[in-house]
Amino acid sequence: MRITYYGHSCFTLESQGFRVVVDPYRNYVPGYRALHLEADAVFCSHGHDDHAWVQAVTIRENAPADPFTVTEVAGFHDDAQGAKRGPNTMRIFEAEGLKAVHLGDIGCMPPEADLEKLKGADVCLVPVGGCYTIDAVQAKALMDILQPKIVIPMHFRLGDMGFAEIGTLEEFTKLYAPESVYFPGTNTMELTKETPAGVTVLQYM
Repeated sequence: MRITYYGHSCFTLESQGFRVVVDPYRNYVPGYRALHLEADAVFCSHGHDDHAWVQAVTIRENAPADPFTVTEVAGFHDDAQGAKRGPNTMRIFEAEGLKAVHLGDIGCMPPEADLEKLKGADVCLVPVGGCYTIDAVQAKALMDILQPKIVIPMHFRLGDMGFAEIGTLEEFTKLYAPESVYFPGTNTMELTKETPAGVTVLQYM
């Protein structure tokens, strides 16, 4: 499975030629260029324009067979049962015997039944910036519970990229031993059962 990072919380997941976009954003997130993506399916964790700008994605004709099994886990975009910012949908994408979890704009710790569904992932894409989502400390605590093999942080501030009010990438990565944090210098990961465990920071390019 190929995972490609496009900034903020936007990724593509690709398996057997079938490409999925998750959480495409409108061109107002600081530091990121306007998106122009092609894919065979689009999924959005919630309705805000920085996660649901489907206009940025062109759906390809003659898509190959869809190899993904997608499981949706309902949650909240805040710590007040959605009263502040509404719902958030977490998704589990499974293909090639691999399990990838995209947590969207999760705003609170899920209940135990949902945690069980989210456990055992080969990779988990988790927001770490706080303010609109869980913060770095909460994200680390959640990863300690879910125990994914690979953690990919998203929805953070780094230099001039990301909303000014959210936390920095370093606030999250400093919570891990330095030797377990990888900066591959690319925006793409080829996910296999042999991919090294740890925190992988994909680079916006």
